[in-house]
Amino acid sequence: MPRLFGEDLSPLDLARRSGSLAAFGGVRLMELADGLERGIRVLEFRTGTGLRFTVLIDRAFDICEVEYKGQSIGWHGPSGIRHPGLHEHDAEGGFSWGRSFSGFLVTCGLDHILGPEEVPADTYNYPGVQTKRHGLHGRISTIPAKLTGYGERWEGDRCILWAEGQVRQATTFGEQLTLFRRIEVDLGSNVIRLSDRVQNTGFLPTPHMFFYHINIGTPLLAEGARYLAPISDVVWAAHAARYTAQGVGYQTAPAPLDGFAEQVWQHETAANAAGEVPVALINDRLALGIEITTRKDQLPCLYEWQHFQAGAYAFGIEPSTHHVLGDLSARERGEMIWLQGLESRSYDSIFRILDGADAIAAAEASISAIARQPTDDYPHPSGQFRPLMGRGPK
Repeated sequence: MPRLFGEDLSPLDLARRSGSLAAFGGVRLMELADGLERGIRVLEFRTGTGLRFTVLIDRAFDICEVEYKGQSIGWHGPSGIRHPGLHEHDAEGGFSWGRSFSGFLVTCGLDHILGPEEVPADTYNYPGVQTKRHGLHGRISTIPAKLTGYGERWEGDRCILWAEGQVRQATTFGEQLTLFRRIEVDLGSNVIRLSDRVQNTGFLPTPHMFFYHINIGTPLLAEGARYLAPISDVVWAAHAARYTAQGVGYQTAPAPLDGFAEQVWQHETAANAAGEVPVALINDRLALGIEITTRKDQLPCLYEWQHFQAGAYAFGIEPSTHHVLGDLSARERGEMIWLQGLESRSYDSIFRILDGADAIAAAEASISAIARQPTDDYPHPSGQFRPLMGRGPK
């Protein structure tokens, strides 16, 4: 049953204390009404513990604001929450994605991730088109969802706050991909559950690439914040040519810096006995953290994004279906996921607020028990991109 205000409260207890469950928590549908965000539908979740988060229905059903006891956890980027109708997908050489980039969870895909690339259009069923040009991180994050349901549901003494939506990325001659997303959290809980399924809802073999850009900002992100992960190997660093020049290693955040150039790493991680990979960002001063858990068999690769520039200060945890090598490399290495007609892939994630020194210590112990991450802030990248298995032919 929900634990609220230091008590375990049954449905009857809650009903006796108020005329509405909304006194304790729930899910509310709203619409933003000003500036660039005007017209975006939002679902607001409150769990009664101090956890509040919002879901942008019209931005791929992504999670935007995450707050705990008034402290922001999700990142607020300089672009703000931009209405998808304003997005210019093909502008700026494919880098216009950054003009609509903000929030805790930004989904990337569904047929392309990472940098702008021109790739063969061999599954595009139109003879006059030989190649396709993809922008940074694909199209999905700026596509509105269809809201298929939301609300509160009791299962015995457990109250589940939930929402479901569908996001469709499709074109007449090419991909017909649909993201089916469900978000849940229990009343009285600090744990958000995300269940995604990406289906080829057409009949042409279609490439599929997918990852989560999970972005953490101030005040959880601050000087001294620590990154915890069961890292077995540091595979790659985008900034290898200037590896120590900025004086920022992979595991400890600095204060905001002027002129900081982003740093990106790919880590090879180990999984626990259940096949899960937990990682966390910890602020010891606030005794606050967030732990993100994904499945190694679903999202086998992990990137770390450091964007410590003053005015856009952010830290990103990015579990991915593919290596950072990109779209063309995935095809050449035989690692592209080819979804056949009506075939689907599922992705399950957990976001857990770590409240207090005991919760942080428990998370740190469980992560280090899987694999002890390098103690050196600048471990030499191995360049060993292990083969990704379970990828069928086109």
